[in-house]
Amino acid sequence: MLGWREMVALPDLGIEGAQAKIDTGARTSALHAHVLETFRKGEREYVRFAIDYAPQKVQQVCEAIRVDRRSITSSNGEAEERLIVKTQIRIGDTAFRAEFSLADRSDMVFPILIGRTALRSRFVVNPARSYLQSPARARKRILG
Repeated sequence: MLGWREMVALPDLGIEGAQAKIDTGARTSALHAHVLETFRKGEREYVRFAIDYAPQKVQQVCEAIRVDRRSITSSNGEAEERLIVKTQIRIGDTAFRAEFSLADRSDMVFPILIGRTALRSRFVVNPARSYLQSPARARKRILG
């Protein structure tokens, strides 16, 4: 079971302990990122992007295979084309691969949004609770 917000890790991108909003109203997960470029390695297309990782106050450059380009409708109702990457995510003791759209989430509280496609068949969400899968020390640090 998940709360409406959880601490997550994206180990392939070097992210440990980032806050994420669990949003069953969103189909696709999203990651706050600034796309720098797309490029090819052999037959595959990659995307290089920068993420602002708040705990270390640094901008980290990442690379991932681009799996798609989709029109995503944001929370304000506007559609925009976004690049989609697939990477490993860990929530509590559960690790799996999920697709993330790369988006400017600088105006949002949470840099990572986990949508229902990633949650399907894995988790039940309790919207009245927070950090149910997060370590106790992380919950204490965040909630005071």
